Amino acid sequence: MSIFDKIKKDTMGMVNSAVSSVGNKREKFTFSALPESLEQMQALPEASLDSPYKTAALTVCALCAYAADKQIGTEMLNWLRGPRPLNGADISFINDRFRDGKTYIPFSYFAGATPDNDYTPTQPFTITIESNQYSNAEQGYMKLFIPCGGADSPRPIKLRMKGDGRWFLWEQYLLTGIREPKSADPWA
Repeated sequence: MSIFDKIKKDTMGMVNSAVSSVGNKREKFTFSALPESLEQMQALPEASLDSPYKTAALTVCALCAYAADKQIGTEMLNWLRGPRPLNGADISFINDRFRDGKTYIPFSYFAGATPDNDYTPTQPFTITIESNQYSNAEQGYMKLFIPCGGADSPRPIKLRMKGDGRWFLWEQYLLTGIREPKSADPWA
């Protein structure tokens, strides 16, 4: 192996290592209580929306609020979506996901929430947001993933950065089906 081949090999090894580690990140957020109004959400440190991870964590909180009170949840989600509020189809989709008492779905993203305990999270409420090497493949957008106690793989959420550096909710795939809670499973 010539000296140039060795340099090329070493350089390629460094590039491959850097590429594989780009975006592989995990952030945890802890809430002593979940926000019950838009004002409470906006008072949280995560409300700066200066990172896509913060916006993703607050989106789960907003979906939990929506499960309890549609109007409050809608206010929170509209704020997280910035200049692109929910439209009728978005609201219909969310309502459909919560039909038949499935209001437990957003709680499944918090630590300790499993089908066995009917998706009751441990307190304080802790959520983990993850990225991978493909998370920032599209300029101005970030696709993150949130582990779920009722699914085998983390669920995606897509955020978009506004020109002022704040991140807003673009799309969420967090309300897809998960395993039934033990109390609702006739086979348990």
